[in-house]
Amino acid sequence: MNAPVAHPAAEIFPLMDGKRFAELVESIREHGLLHPVVLHGGAILDGRNRHRACMEAGRESRFVDYAGDPFAYVWNANGQRRDIGNDQRYLIWKMANECSAEWQAKAAAVRAEGDRKRSEATKAQPRTEDGLFDTGAATTSGRTRSPRGPGKAAKGAAAGTNRGSAERMDTLATRRPDLAESVRLGDMKPTAAMREMKKDEVSAKVADLPADIFRVFYADPPWQYNDDRGGLGSGDGQGGADFASTAARNHYPTMSKADLCALDVGALSAADAVLFCWATFPLLPDAIEVVRAWGFKYKTAFVWDKGKGSFGHYHKAEAELLLVCTKGSCTPDSDERENQVQRWPRGAHSRKPAEAAEMISRLYPHGPRIELFCRGKPQPGWVGWGAEVADVEDAA
Repeated sequence: MNAPVAHPAAEIFPLMDGKRFAELVESIREHGLLHPVVLHGGAILDGRNRHRACMEAGRESRFVDYAGDPFAYVWNANGQRRDIGNDQRYLIWKMANECSAEWQAKAAAVRAEGDRKRSEATKAQPRTEDGLFDTGAATTSGRTRSPRGPGKAAKGAAAGTNRGSAERMDTLATRRPDLAESVRLGDMKPTAAMREMKKDEVSAKVADLPADIFRVFYADPPWQYNDDRGGLGSGDGQGGADFASTAARNHYPTMSKADLCALDVGALSAADAVLFCWATFPLLPDAIEVVRAWGFKYKTAFVWDKGKGSFGHYHKAEAELLLVCTKGSCTPDSDERENQVQRWPRGAHSRKPAEAAEMISRLYPHGPRIELFCRGKPQPGWVGWGAEVADVEDAA
């Protein structure tokens, strides 16, 4: 028998390939087909891999028919496959559930039309269709369930995953259905798809980066702390301001780590380049990840001693880090070395001292320089980029 075509419901799941398929072929060659191939309207609903394996092993397939909801059937028969990750599993469930609701709505309409055509004397009896698998709570014959009805946690549970997968993949399916389709079919990792989506969103959200190539980079990223400074009291006990007012988001627009990583800073850099990037101690791991995403490798750091600190969760925060990161080979042009700990005066909230850019210019006097996320006017000889360039006066 020639291979029947696959039912659209069956194609919701990716085909088996590689080692697992080879093992299935050997098993069928040795033991025969243990579970029949299920057909729906003459098309393979469940058992595409078994039928392909039978053909390769020189064995005959056995077929049975199923007349109920095909989408509920394939989910219940295959939803717990071990080779499918949580995010991919959720997208498969989402498609099966939505298609099942559509199928049942059409089936209900057909039944209603048939009822109208029957004689009033002949009551149409509800018909229960028996399947090889119990479709359970996934669908109920004759009832349409909106895919938007249950919340994220309920949908995650129904899909056998979790709330996080439901939230991530619903967002991906809404904003980038093409990427969600690639994840569902197993052609793309969920993390790669989410990164691609974020990259597109950042491109639409921020101004275009310059087209020039730079050797020296200086960055003060608008880190997102997810910290409202709650629980730190209201001042220093001497009439100080409420600590909530020191939260970063109250002073400037912040960006998430994913947004920062998605910026294509690497496209602006020469083959041999250096990046000086500000980072606070709590977000040091995030900063390392961001500079790596931009194509740079962490080397060392300068310490800015602010001379006075602000109240933190574990200590008074009196210092900040200026990471030194390179791409290719880019040691300082100058033979003079600056002190690792620099005591520069502290200015307005989050404003970095002009002395930092001056120090970088002494170390690297050659090559084009750019200040990313520049606030106010860039230093002489620097290109400034960011949402707040020249928006404020230089700090006193």
